[in-house]
Parts: sequence; structure tokens; C-alpha cells
Amino acid sequence: MVSDQALAAEADSPECYHCGLPATEAIRYDVVIDGVSRQMCCAGCQAVAQAIVDNGLTDYYRHRDALPESRKEALPEALGELGLFDHPDFQKSFVRPLGANSREASLLLEGITCAACVWLNEQHVARLPGVEAIEINYATRRARVRWDAERVKLSDILAAIQAIGYRAYPYDEARSEQIARRERRSALWRLFVAGFGMMQVMMYAIPAYVAGDGDMTADIDQLLRWASLVLTVPVVLYSAAPFFQRAWRDIRLRRLGMDVPVALGVGSAFAASCYATVVASGEVYFDSVTMFVFFLLCGRYLEMIARQKAVRGVEALGKVLPAFAERVLADGSDERVPVSTLVPGDRVRVKPGEAIPADGVVVDGGSAADESLLTGESRPIPKTIGDAVTGGSLNVASPMVVEIRQVGDATRLAAILRLMERAATEKPRLMRQADRIAAWFIAALIVLAVSAGIGWYLVDPSRALWIFVSVLVVSCPCALSLATPAALTVSSDAMARLGVLVTRGHAIEALANADTIMFDKTGTLTEGAVHVSRVVSAEGVDGSVALAIAAALEQGSEHAIASGVRAASTGVRKQAMAVMAETGRGVEGVVDGVRYRIGREDFVAELVGMTAPVALREADGGIQTRVFLGGEGRWLAVLLLEDVTRPHARDAMQWMRTHGLEIGILSGDAPATVQAFADALGVGRYQGGLSPQDKHAAIEALQAQGRVVAMVGDGVNDAPVLAKAHVSVAMGEGTELARTHADIVLLGGQLMALTHGIALARRTLKIIRQNLFWSFGYNFVAIPLAVAGWVTPWMAGIGMSASSLFVVLNALRLQRVRPHRE
Repeated sequence: MVSDQALAAEADSPECYHCGLPATEAIRYDVVIDGVSRQMCCAGCQAVAQAIVDNGLTDYYRHRDALPESRKEALPEALGELGLFDHPDFQKSFVRPLGANSREASLLLEGITCAACVWLNEQHVARLPGVEAIEINYATRRARVRWDAERVKLSDILAAIQAIGYRAYPYDEARSEQIARRERRSALWRLFVAGFGMMQVMMYAIPAYVAGDGDMTADIDQLLRWASLVLTVPVVLYSAAPFFQRAWRDIRLRRLGMDVPVALGVGSAFAASCYATVVASGEVYFDSVTMFVFFLLCGRYLEMIARQKAVRGVEALGKVLPAFAERVLADGSDERVPVSTLVPGDRVRVKPGEAIPADGVVVDGGSAADESLLTGESRPIPKTIGDAVTGGSLNVASPMVVEIRQVGDATRLAAILRLMERAATEKPRLMRQADRIAAWFIAALIVLAVSAGIGWYLVDPSRALWIFVSVLVVSCPCALSLATPAALTVSSDAMARLGVLVTRGHAIEALANADTIMFDKTGTLTEGAVHVSRVVSAEGVDGSVALAIAAALEQGSEHAIASGVRAASTGVRKQAMAVMAETGRGVEGVVDGVRYRIGREDFVAELVGMTAPVALREADGGIQTRVFLGGEGRWLAVLLLEDVTRPHARDAMQWMRTHGLEIGILSGDAPATVQAFADALGVGRYQGGLSPQDKHAAIEALQAQGRVVAMVGDGVNDAPVLAKAHVSVAMGEGTELARTHADIVLLGGQLMALTHGIALARRTLKIIRQNLFWSFGYNFVAIPLAVAGWVTPWMAGIGMSASSLFVVLNALRLQRVRPHRE
């Protein structure tokens, strides 16, 4: 048992300057901060505080608005275990190589309690030699750290974080879900306390409402007031505590958040009621306070559940990879191994119903893969020997053996997750505008509430306080700030399920407002599986030799045309030297000591020194692409290449025209080829023979006319024009550079998915307008009613909660994806 003297000594002991716990006088742990000796409670807090001082980060103590956790553990022992994080096998699951020595890790921080904690960690870690960048998301406690592995170890970074009182772990969905569950559990307990307190307080308030004059004696009335006060205290101090904490943080940071009017309303009504109870005079509002807190917490809880449901799409996508795989050994037997240990070249057996563990190629067996979660394609895709499979897709038919080609962050799923995360961290224009309006709205609201309170105090002092509270509470800046992000979050998840991956924050708004869509041809309106249908040789030139020279020149190119040329050359192989590519025109190189060019006619003619022979110029390609080949002083051949038009391309064009979009084609192919192709699709606007600069100028000209332009492209040649358009769309099979520049990626390569995306983007903008209209309309009606005295505080709490909940539920309607018929 602890003696009364010991308890008294502990109560009188000073607080730890770092964590706020009691510090003993018997053993002193002092640190000099800003020239003043500050006492700490233990060696752990002393070490943390000294590290903060030694690194010149004492501003942390001036700006923090919450206390960190105490560091009672022995730091040297804890830090000694961090060397395990430097093991290459351990890092496979969460560290991504970016270059020769550059590495990037995704970490989850524990101990973050306020914005000052984020500032402290970013400043402290950024000063380590070799740390290139660190970004911490306050809302998710997730950190991205990039460092030079030659100059600093991951364990050094983790030790630096631990030395200032925090802990970092590799990010994983399970730990993130634990935090979400803890948040839900805490919210439910606060809601329970508020609900229980509200019911009990209402029992004591009802007699005062129904009793007539003289029916209740003064001592009974006072007893009921004191009982209500006792029951309201836990509601205010526990259930409503987050509102006061966040409001105090906002005030200290000199900004007005949405919890400031709530804290003012609850605090003022409770304080006035306590005063009236103590002096036994005046009105009490305990019932209104408890009801308001309960209804507001109800709304916040339902809103939190809806938000967590809305953002679960990305987490679900991250969980599609299995934890273990059946690796096939050299003797044909299987062993069960963690997926994180797989390397390129390993072979794994995938049974029906199992997820494919990584990107690879089928080497034995045949089946079908369900890629709906990755591409939006609802039908299983047949897979036979030699076909590529994507990690995360589901084997639905028969057993097959897959040879692993890409693992970890190099997989297609990892790239999709990175792009989705990038989109989630960007704030579009509509969201930034709403946040700015909400900040001004709160300031104006506080002024209006004070003015209303003063005005009513002069008219009827007994009503002044609850009208002041009602005006503060009934307004809903929360709905205004939630109107846009809730809709965009739900829409992004719904689009991903359709195979339309949003990678930039502004993409949905821009796609919804687009009135003109321009398409590249090869690899966009066609499948990009180009093959040589015919070779027309110049007089005296062997077609197979010309094809071998062409294949040699195209050896290093990733363009679909280059792949088709290389595939057609099955004879003798030649080697090209000094190869130079001129974007949008062709390739030049030296083969067998002679300089050649392949590409557009004008590009090749510059080297040959004369126009092409009539036989080559008039070779009829129809919708086929013509590629010319020539050397110094002679023409060799023209290659006619054929590509397959994407399924439903004509249907997609027709849908876009029907829905008011102007469409066109911008291509580097010969004008005659582009014209024939456009006629086949029913497209009236087209331009052929364009260089990347010409495409850029064409988009610029459309924008100068006031058009909102979307560009759909594929390949390296399209990167500049994708960046120029208001919103850019890349095919999922395109090059990495094109996808990096694109705002939207069509994962399944289906053009009808783009029409689904356009329709959903327009619905999203409609939902956002509805939410904003509701937010402004509700406040326009509710605030005057509150000023007029027709709204009580508890009614205001219901209205505020219902308004926030309405915009979230309205946004969730976007989850009901309704693809139109193809």
C-alpha cells in the first residue's frame, strides 16, 4: 500500500518539462533549455530533451499543443535492436530502390500527437547526413523517407526518430487498420457516455418543463440542477474533450478551425449553467449541452465510418497479394515461402482460387485470370503458356506455373498503388477554395453569434446565451469542407473499380469539364500490336536485306512500330552503330559502315538527298502506316504496317459525340493513313504527319479558343502533349514515361472505360454542386432562424450533424457504379 505521505509528496512534485508526468526531487534529471534548467522525470525524457536541444530544435517546446508519451524505457537497449532493419531481406517488403544508392521507405510513426510533432521529426531527420527527403502525413501518421544508402543507414534514421521520443515501423495495412479500429472504439465510448448522460439529464430536466408555477419547491429544483451538473461533467470533460483539444490547438496556431465554434458553444453554455447552479439563479442548459454533444458525436461517428468506407478501396487493393506462395523447386516439388522472398526467375504454382503473387509469365498449364480489381475488366482473361500475368489477379480455372519477372515495388500493382497515393495527397482547386471559404465562414460566424447574443441581451437577457450557442452550433462549415473531398474520394475509388485510375487531384474535375478530346492513333485507338503486312522495295533492293537493316535501326526503340519491324525480320541479324532517334520523325544509324534512316518520308529524304521513287511514294497502304527506309544516296524500301483497331473504339467515339464532346485525332502517321483511319471511325477532325511539337501546338491552339482539352495518348512521343492538355489520359499498356505524365490511366486499355470515367466524373461534379448547394442553402436558412430565436441548442446540434452526414451519404451514392451499355 502507498502511504498518504507518499501520495502527497507525489502530488506536490514538479512536472516533467518534456512529458508532463510527476518528477521526483530525490533523483534530478535536468536539461538546460533556452538558458533555463528544466527538470525531467526520468533518464529517457532527459535523453530525448537533450537530443532536441543539441540539434537546435527547441522551437518544438514553444509550438507543441499536446504532450508526448513518456520514454521510461532504456534508450540504449532499444536503439541497439534497430540494426535488424538494415538487413536486405527484411527491407524487401517496404524499401524501394530509386537509383544506384538512393532508397525510399514507407514508415508508420507512433507518438505523433500534434502538428509540432510532425515539424520536429521532419526537421530532425532532414539534418542527418545522407537523408534526401522526408514527408510526414499528420492525418495518417505515415512517413516517406528517401536516403543515400552509402551515407546513412535506415537504422540510423530510426534511431534518430527514437532519440527524440517517437517510434517508427515499416508501414503495413494491419497496423493502419489497428489505428482505425482504435479511433472507432474511442468514438463509440465517447458516444456512449454522451448518450447515457443525455438520457439521465433529460430525466431531471423534464419535471422543470412540465411543472407549473408553485408545483416544485426551490430546494427540489436546486437538487435537480446539481444532479444534472454532476451528470453533465463527464459528457463535457470526456465526450466533448476532442472538440476542446482541437479548438485550443487551432487558437494556439492562430487559425480558426471547425471545432472552435463548437467548443465556444458547449463551453459557454456549460459555464453559464454551472454559474446559475452555484448561485441558484438563472437558467441552466445542461439538457441542451448533453443533447448537442450526443447528436454531434453521432454525426461525427457516422461520418467517420462513411469516410473510412470510402477510402478502403486503396487498402483493399494493397491486400490482394497473398502472404505466401508455393515455389516450385528444381526437382519438381513445392515449398511454401513468404512472397517477400521471391526473386525474378523463381517459379510458383498457383492453384484455382489463389491470387498470383507477383508479375510473371505462364510457363506451364493454362487458366483464366480475374483482373477486375486491377483493370475493371469483369470477365476472366484466358492465360496460356507465354502470356503475362499480373500480381494480385485471381486464378479462377486451372492450376498453372508462373515464372516471376517482377517483384515488390517493380510490379504493376505497386505502380498502381503509388499513383493512387499520389492522387490522394494532392488537393484540387475546388477543395482549396472550399477550405478558404470555410475559414472565413467561421470567422464571420463567431462575429455574428456574438452580435446576436449582445442584441438579445438588450432585448431579453434570459434568451441571449442559448441564442448565442444556437447560432454557433447550427452553422455547418464541416459540410462545406466535406462537400468536395468526400465526393472526390468515393469517385476515385469507383473509377479504379472501372479500370480508370486517377493519378492527380485535379483530374476528375478537369475530365468532367472537358469539351474536346484528342486521341493519338498508334497504341491508343489501335492496340499497338503492329505487324509488317508488306515490304515494297526499291528497284534492285532485296526486301529481306532491307527488313534486316530496318530491324537493326529499331533495335533499341520501345515504340510499337519498332516492335513490329523487329518481329518481321526473321532472317540474318545486323548490328547498328551510332544510333540516334529524332522524336516523332525516325531513327538514324550506321549498319555495315553505311548510314541509314528509317521513319517519315521527309526525314529519310534529307539523308538520301532526293525524293522517294514513285513506286515507294504511291504504295497504297489504306489505313496501314507507311515507314520509309533509305541510306546515303539511295532509297531502299517502304514498310506497310498494320495495326488492329481497339474493340469498341467506334462505339466510344459515338458515345462521346452523343454526349456533346468534340473528338479528333493527332498522329505522326502519314496524313493519308490518318484520314482513312478517321473515316473508318467516323471522326471528322484529324491531323497527320505531326511531330511532338506539332501536337503540342495543336493542343495550344484549341486551348486558345477557350476549349477544355483532354488528350489520350501512349508512348514516349506523347509525353509532352500529355503534359500540355488540361487533363491527360494514358493507356495502361503505354510506356512508363507516358503514365508518369498522365493524370488518368486506363488500366485495361479499354476505350469504353474512358466513357464510363467521363460519365462518372460528370456525376461527381454534379454531386459536389449538390453538396455545396446544400451546405450554403442550409446555412442560409438555419442561421437566420437561430438568430431569430426559433432554434434551440439541441435542435442546432441535430441540424449540424445531419448536414455533415448528408454530404457524406450523398457522396457515397457514387459507389453505385452504373456502366452504360457498350
